[in-house]
Amino acid sequence: MKRALFLLGGVALVVVLVIGLTQAGGKEESSTPQGGFDLAKAKQQLAGAPAPLAALHDQADELLEGGPGAFQKRMQELRGHPVVINKWASWCGPCRLEFPFFEDVSTAKGKTVAFVGLNSGDNQRDAKEFLGEFPLTYPSYEDPDEKIARAIGAPANYPITVFLDERGKQAFLRQGGYPSREDLEQDIKRYLGA
Repeated sequence: MKRALFLLGGVALVVVLVIGLTQAGGKEESSTPQGGFDLAKAKQQLAGAPAPLAALHDQADELLEGGPGAFQKRMQELRGHPVVINKWASWCGPCRLEFPFFEDVSTAKGKTVAFVGLNSGDNQRDAKEFLGEFPLTYPSYEDPDEKIARAIGAPANYPITVFLDERGKQAFLRQGGYPSREDLEQDIKRYLGA
């Protein structure tokens, strides 16, 4: 009798573990951007954006070179539009957590707000792999030595999000990752009025 109870308990434990692992695996898969974000569809939703914003969408998910000069030129081209600059790195855990929010919000607001990435303190190969996993509707500038980050007043930690108003002036700087899409949207509304 004891042996039968022991065996039954062991089977029940295995069943609980299998169900738990299956459910945990399902949650992990469904939360990955690859499973839920369609860059081609997002770009279709952004069709008709004003020319400076459309130029960003044309370079979606690209890593751009050119250093501070190219970045500053882009910021001048974006005058008249609020800008959200997200400084990230492939090795940054909080960056990985907030990227799906930037994917979604840049799609929802990309016709009125400019989004630009800043890949700092990283190498090109790892950054490209990261973007392959988390595609964006906008480009990211390479900034391995953080010259661009320093020029816009972004500290050395990760992630950092800098908000520029329509005149190109800093309206807000957030240190640390966004815990939700709603928090990112609230900051855009609060600091950029968009």
